[in-house]
Amino acid sequence: MISATFIFDPRQFDDEFHALDAQIAAAARQTDGYLGEEAWQDPKTGRIANVYYWQSETGLRQLMNHPQHLAAKQRYQQWLSGYQVIVSQVLRSYGDGGFAHPAQPLATQS
Repeated sequence: MISATFIFDPRQFDDEFHALDAQIAAAARQTDGYLGEEAWQDPKTGRIANVYYWQSETGLRQLMNHPQHLAAKQRYQQWLSGYQVIVSQVLRSYGDGGFAHPAQPLATQS
């Protein structure tokens, strides 16, 4: 399993940002091996993290080459004051099963 975490500090979001963001999220859901996503915001700093999960890097590469993603990359300075992307291989997942999570199938593997 692969996860890609997009961490960013927002500037000012406008209607164009929200439309493009929704298109990118929809495109991610259509990629091969897409498993799910989640988002977090730090209430102290306003920093946002979007985490996407795939079975392999294939879907991530499809998203990276999607026209809406490429358009957003060209305009990120308009909406963001900084960002970091972390791509990781998920080796294990632990939890009590109290809620569904994209990595939950790994919790049953040894």
